[in-house]
Amino acid sequence: MTGTSGATGSVVFRNTDLPALFHHADAVAVARQREAVGSVRVRLLLLVVGAVAVALPSPPAPADTFRVTGALAVLAYAGVLLTGYRAARRRAASQWQLNRSAAEFIKSLCWRYAVHGTPFDTRSEGSGTDSGAADPLFAERLEEGLRELAKVGWEDPRPADGSLAGAELITPAMRRLRAESFGTRRDTYVRDRLIEQRNWYHRSAEHSRRSSRMWASAVALLTLLALFLSLLHTVGVAENAGLTGALSAAAAGCAAWTAFRRQQPLIAAHSLVEKDLAAMHSAMEVSVTGAQWPSAVYETERMVSPQHTDWLVRHRG
Repeated sequence: MTGTSGATGSVVFRNTDLPALFHHADAVAVARQREAVGSVRVRLLLLVVGAVAVALPSPPAPADTFRVTGALAVLAYAGVLLTGYRAARRRAASQWQLNRSAAEFIKSLCWRYAVHGTPFDTRSEGSGTDSGAADPLFAERLEEGLRELAKVGWEDPRPADGSLAGAELITPAMRRLRAESFGTRRDTYVRDRLIEQRNWYHRSAEHSRRSSRMWASAVALLTLLALFLSLLHTVGVAENAGLTGALSAAAAGCAAWTAFRRQQPLIAAHSLVEKDLAAMHSAMEVSVTGAQWPSAVYETERMVSPQHTDWLVRHRG
């Protein structure tokens, strides 16, 4: 928390003001996401390389002659198996999702604490005092949530890392923001949390939309080329059908990549969350009172939770 005032007199609260446990989970999630996505990308690419290598025409040669294209196909398919085995052993995809859930859970709970969202609405407005129940309640809710994640495979880093184990979960910046007036907390939350998240969902939906169009065009082009070569082969103009198979493998790889990235479901889900946040933004600036504020913050945090997005992806995809 920088302590500087924003345009409306609010203070600035950023990710850097969150506890060390959040930053650790966030860093692990980013690293494991790169590993998981990279593994799928490499396997799909190697499958296409193997199909192309098999399809390449080989010059006439004795049966015992070493064939470079055949060796390339063998290496490509062996690489697919090795990459898949390594990914399964490291559980990169599951650890990516679990650490992202942990990071977003910690972040959401910290925001709710700092701005008096439910269940941390223990401050009496205008009194300048706090009931003292918020701190132990925060620690209790945090540990409860992390224990639930640990049950499904999340690895708590604190037992193995003394610095994380001793780091405070409620940072000074969180306490300073919590001590501010309702108007300051509202303005800070709207600007640094709600609008930031709304912009993120907008950018994500636009990126997925552009990517989806690009990969759909690639699938269509590769399929058209395969269709054209199949027609030539049917009428006897082209003898080697191997290239048709390579084009089919490439089209299938593009389609598999699109399905793995869940682009179409994410476009629908992120666009809907953006609309919901826009409505909440208007309500917070116009009609939400101090008494309604805790539940409004709680509802906003529910909207931006990974669980809510996953639910939308499953039901609107």
